[in-house]
Amino acid sequence: MRKLLAGKANVQHPDVNCWSTEFGLEHVKQWLGEQHWDVIYLNFGLHDLKYLNDKSEYVTPDKGKQVSSVNEYQANLRKIITTLQSTGAKLIFATTTPVPSGARGRVAGDEIRYNAVASEVMREMGVEIDDLWSVVNPSLTTLQQPQNVHFTTEGSRVLGVEAASRIERDLPKAGRH
Repeated sequence: MRKLLAGKANVQHPDVNCWSTEFGLEHVKQWLGEQHWDVIYLNFGLHDLKYLNDKSEYVTPDKGKQVSSVNEYQANLRKIITTLQSTGAKLIFATTTPVPSGARGRVAGDEIRYNAVASEVMREMGVEIDDLWSVVNPSLTTLQQPQNVHFTTEGSRVLGVEAASRIERDLPKAGRH
C-alpha cells in the first residue's frame, strides 16, 4: 500500500500487530501520538473472534475462550472510534475478511457476525466502511491461503489496491499529507 500511495500520502502503521480491540483500546492514544492525521484507515476483528486457551494457543471453541465476545468487540470499537474521531481525521473502517473452514482457532463465518456489529457501530458514529470482505469473498480460492485467514501474494495485492484506492479518495486535495 505504501508504494501505491507514494508521493500522495505518508503511510504510517504501528510497529506492532494491533491485535484485538482490547489491545487497540489500551494503545490507540500511544499510536496516534501528537501527529496530525488526515485519514485513518483501520480494522479490528480477526484477533477478536479467535479462540485461545489459557496458554494463548489456538484452540476449538470447546477448549478455550474467544478473545472478545461480539458485545465486547462492539463496546471496544465504540471507544476506539471515539478516540480516533477526536483527531479530526477522516476515518475508514475496513471489514474483516473471511474466515475459511479449517482456520486454526477460528470458526468459519464468525466474521459475518462481527462485521454486522462493526457496520452498525460505524453507521451510528458516521464512519465510512471499506467492505474488504466483499472485495475478496468471490475469489477466495485464488486469493486466500487454504484453511487460513492469510492471503496469497495476489490476495494481498488486491487488498492493498482496494485500501490504497479508498484512502486516496479521502486525502486532502491541496498538497497536504
